[in-house]
Amino acid sequence: MSGSDFWVQLGFLLIAGYLATDIWRLAGVLVASKVDETGEIFNWVRAVATALVAALIARILFFPLGELANVLPLVRYGAVAVGIAVYFLTARAIAWGVLSGELALLGGHFYLG
Repeated sequence: MSGSDFWVQLGFLLIAGYLATDIWRLAGVLVASKVDETGEIFNWVRAVATALVAALIARILFFPLGELANVLPLVRYGAVAVGIAVYFLTARAIAWGVLSGELALLGGHFYLG
């Protein structure tokens, strides 16, 4: 493949990816402006989104892939526990919970190896 073919294909992928996701973003903005934040539909969407995130975290925690599979299970579980504890101790600050969990994961992996 020549250099110009690469850039043409990359440009096509970027434009196609942008258009494919931008349509759904626009639809979300249009629909969200009509949804009552205290209504049942909003609560259901929030519950489904929370369940999906919890399921992904559980999958990563219990069935890790790639380099995370090389991290001891005790370190992975401990990092999640640290992140949750810091989240609640910092008045539910997500950023501090995530950062502390990441630091615990890295520190535990390098220390316990």
